[in-house]
Amino acid sequence: MQPDNPYASTRGSITSKQLPAFDEAMINKYNRSGPRYTSYPTALEFSPMPEDLETKILQNREARAPLSLYFHIPFCRHLCYYCACNKIITKKNSDSGDYLQYLIKEIKHKRRLLAVPDGSDKPLVKQLHLGGGTPTFLSDKEMVQLWEFLQTQFEFLPEDEGDYSIEIDPRELSGETLKVLRSLGFNRVSLGVQDLDETVQIAVNRVHSAELIENVLTEARELGFHSINIDLIYGLPHQTPATLDTTVRRIIEMSPDRLSVFNYAHLPERFKAQRQIKDEDLPDPAAKLTMLGNTINTLTEAGYQYIGIDHFAKPDDELAVAQREGKLHRNFQGYTIMGDCDLLGFGVSSISQIANANTRYILQNDTDLQAYQASIEAAQSNPAVMPAVKVIKTSIKDRLREYVIMNLLCHDYIDFKDVNQKFGIDAITYFIEEVQQLGEMQKDRLVNMDAAGIRVLPKGRLLGRNVAMVFDEYLETKHKDRFSKVI
Repeated sequence: MQPDNPYASTRGSITSKQLPAFDEAMINKYNRSGPRYTSYPTALEFSPMPEDLETKILQNREARAPLSLYFHIPFCRHLCYYCACNKIITKKNSDSGDYLQYLIKEIKHKRRLLAVPDGSDKPLVKQLHLGGGTPTFLSDKEMVQLWEFLQTQFEFLPEDEGDYSIEIDPRELSGETLKVLRSLGFNRVSLGVQDLDETVQIAVNRVHSAELIENVLTEARELGFHSINIDLIYGLPHQTPATLDTTVRRIIEMSPDRLSVFNYAHLPERFKAQRQIKDEDLPDPAAKLTMLGNTINTLTEAGYQYIGIDHFAKPDDELAVAQREGKLHRNFQGYTIMGDCDLLGFGVSSISQIANANTRYILQNDTDLQAYQASIEAAQSNPAVMPAVKVIKTSIKDRLREYVIMNLLCHDYIDFKDVNQKFGIDAITYFIEEVQQLGEMQKDRLVNMDAAGIRVLPKGRLLGRNVAMVFDEYLETKHKDRFSKVI
């Protein structure tokens, strides 16, 4: 009973009047730890991968379903102290070349298992993303090698129809990198900036000038990239509301199409790099809230649409348009317009999401580089060996709750009639306990509930994850302390 457009809602599209309302009292009341819901169930529900299962999943994938490809490039030349990503710090250029050969072997291995639609000789790809780490650790020549090899394995939509993106470190670009990426067909770039204040940059070991960022944006725009994203973080050491406001206003002058404004979660007991950051240098909770409120107000006043979970976009950006039209989706790549795709991940720690009939599987490759490489080598002599080591097999009940959670996070609305038709239930009866739990949020004007559905109100938009958590069956019984705070 899989919905054709799993996150579309007939009544949930966002209008310009539904701006997020910053209410400090409500944030303080409801701010708690919770998932970011790039999947449901979340990645904490992984279990060991049974032998041969990944092979069967790939072989039985619906051939007509388009693909979204993800490549994890783990290498960075510099350690950013705030970082919680799977990365390897190295200055050896040869590391990327060696890793690329493993990627190519993995691509070949998985590609042989994929069926193709009738009349085609290759699976169709609508979306591609290189993440990391620092994907631009790959040299320009290696990037060309990877891209040209992919053309032999997959059929790509033309670049004006597909979504082909890469995360870049502005400090790590050669004079030709952006030109090379654009000539290959990349049409979207994301720049890690985090903050423009030099004192903050030194404290997190990521130093670059505003002029460098502006030059990269200008060149990307002149080369015709469709969309440019900038990442910022609030809550970093030595940040103040005033310094962050200066950064945000300077970034607005550069006019990126999208912004991601993340909350820094200081978890040094889990992430070794964060032990370089002193607790006493961090802004207190009140200052962080002020930073968030100021940033939201400044960005919305500048015309950016709040998409959800830290993301903003210009009204004419594809994400904003998709949200207004009720066509926005969310997966391990964050918010996306390509929700009809199976996600196929390559590289150490990469994650795949693949649907077979009424079941969706979420798979993850080994997070240890040596173990990942060993599995790829073993597959050369034994095709039964596959790189994924963890799996989640979602049930129909999971798919129902995923549908509700993702509609709330993408469109701020869930239509009970829509749910009833797609899943053959009476939603009000089925979710009676969840509806009762939301009663307090309704009293606080975070949500509005009636016989038709549940709508997240402006005061509740920043707390959308809290609303979604009510429908998470796993959260209260397991892992509830494994996540960072919502705000």
